[in-house]
Parts: sequence; C-alpha cells; structure tokens
Amino acid sequence: MDFSEIVFAFLSVLMLIPTLASLTKFDEWWVRAFDFPRIQISFLILVVLIITILIASYENVWQIILTCLLGLSLVYQIIKIFPYTILSRKQVLSFHGDDPTAIISILVSNVLTTNTRYDKLINLVNKKAPDILLTLETDKTWEEELKVLEKKYPYTVKIPLDNLYGMHLYSRLKLEQVKVKYLIKEDIPSIHGYLRLNNNERVKFHALHPQPPSPTEDPTSTNRDAELLLVGKDVKKDQESVVVFGDLNDVAWSRTTRLFQKLSGLLDPRIGRGFYNTFHADYRLLRWPLDHVFHTNDFTLIELSRGPNIGSDHFPMFIKLNYEPRAEILQEEPEEPTEDEKEWAKEKIESGNPTETEV
Repeated sequence: MDFSEIVFAFLSVLMLIPTLASLTKFDEWWVRAFDFPRIQISFLILVVLIITILIASYENVWQIILTCLLGLSLVYQIIKIFPYTILSRKQVLSFHGDDPTAIISILVSNVLTTNTRYDKLINLVNKKAPDILLTLETDKTWEEELKVLEKKYPYTVKIPLDNLYGMHLYSRLKLEQVKVKYLIKEDIPSIHGYLRLNNNERVKFHALHPQPPSPTEDPTSTNRDAELLLVGKDVKKDQESVVVFGDLNDVAWSRTTRLFQKLSGLLDPRIGRGFYNTFHADYRLLRWPLDHVFHTNDFTLIELSRGPNIGSDHFPMFIKLNYEPRAEILQEEPEEPTEDEKEWAKEKIESGNPTETEV
C-alpha cells in the first residue's frame, strides 16, 4: 500500500466509526456522543468520500467496499437529520389567526450558572414577553437578579441550586397543581403541573433538565434516557393538552428522543423548519439542538425562534403556540412504538431506578 492508500483506508475507517456507534444501543457517554454532531459528521463523511474517490485507484476490492460503506454511512446520517431541514414536511401546522386568549408563548433559557449577564436575559424577556419563562442552571444569585420580573410574572416556582441543575419557572398564566419532582436522581429536579390559558383551557406541562452523558457528569446516558422516557410514557395525549419543554441534553434525532415522541405522541415544531441549534453558543461549527418544546397535536405554531447570545453556552429558545383542537384531524401524531421499542423503553426506565414511577 502506498501513502495515499493508507490515508484513504485510515480516513474511511475513521468516518465509519460514528455511524457504527450510532447503530448500537450501548449507553456509554462516548458512544452516545456520536448522536449529537450528525450535521458535522455528515459534512466530514462527504469530504472524505470526495477525497477517496479522487485518490483511490480502485484496483482492490477493499477500496470499493470502503467507498460503498462510506456512501451508506452518509445516507444513514442524512436520513437522521433530513426531517429537521426545510425540505421535509412540517409536522406542526402554522397558525396565522389572531386569538390572544388561545395563545401560549414559552421562553427556555439555560443561563449557565457562572454567567453574569443577567441584563441580557431580562432584556430578552421584556422584548419577547413570553407567558412562561423557564431558566435552567439558575442559583440563588440568579434568583435575586431575576426578581425584577416577578411584577409581570406573579406565578413562580423556584429551585435555586449550585449543582448546575437549578430551575426557575416564571408565569403570567395561572399555575395549578404544581409539583417539583426528582424523577431519577435526588439532586436533579423537574417541574410538573397545569397552566390555565386565558380562554380557561387547562394544559399540563413538564419542565425538564435531565443529566447529560459526559465524562464529567454521567458516564452513561441511562439516567437521561430514563427521565425522558418516563415522562413520555406518562403523557396522556388523548385525555389532556400537554407541553414538554427544557434543556433535554439530547438531540431531536436521537433514538431516545424519537422514542420519547412515539411514546408520548407529542409533536416537534422543528420538523420541516430547521435545526435551531441552541448549543454551543461559542462555537459556530459545533452546534446542535439541545433545548426543546414538544406539544400535543391540538396546538399549531405561530412562532419558533432561537434567541440571541445572552452570555451562556446555550442560546435561548422561544416558541409561541395557538391552542386549536380542530388541528388534531390535520396533524399526524408520530407513529406508535413497536413492541421492541416499548420493551427497550421499559428496560431503560427500570435501569434508571426512578424515585417516582409516575410523573
């Protein structure tokens, strides 16, 4: 083998690793990490594929096999991210009417605990005027700084923590039956309850921030997956309107998030509209969507946007929805999970050793 063939073989095998890892169900953090940068991986595979076509002699069968495998790997990655491009069919219909009593707007912002640009978030809240503000990684200092918002947001749920999992919920809409729960780990909270729209309709909500798989936080994705799937399993889509929002520490196209959608029947307004990458705010070429809002099919979309940089490693996520029960006959829910998927979800939830079996 000459040098070019060695380079060809090395790059080809290297670019096959992310796809092979994604095909497995192993939950080690370094395996699941390949679920995140599918956009970047697709670009790199394409570059390597072009290079190999240009430098390979194809005199040996292994060169043909590697090139074909690269092509299949690229197709696999594109299939995963394609639904989140503007070329795909929209899962959630757009709404262009004007009924303020049926509208709910939500701003989700992982503020980064060490970030001191409190003014940037406050200015954004004043500009967008969301009905619901969820802040993540907020500690007691952030709580004090955000007190200026409480005149406009009389309903609050405050969980200041110094472990990067503090949560604060501010609402202009009436909150009912609110519970703070620690579904999987005793130091990672989530907020659950109901909110009352201005037309008196009641909507159940789940505000989440599960722990990510990483070498510094959790060596596996088991706890994150268990929390998401536990909430997904709990959603009673045929009985009540539901919104789920937060920093889920998972990308929209992962096996876990897609199964979460199947279990819950919730819709993703990103589908057919774009990636809306919210992390990492400081690295333009290394971004993927971690902050999400999912909802039942009795909502249509008025606005979906990524907010400006507020000094955090996450961009804020803003959504405005219209409650429209008639949309249920027009908006298709995700397909039902297979028996194998249900069994996998059950195993994941049990592996997470949930402290509460109901959300």
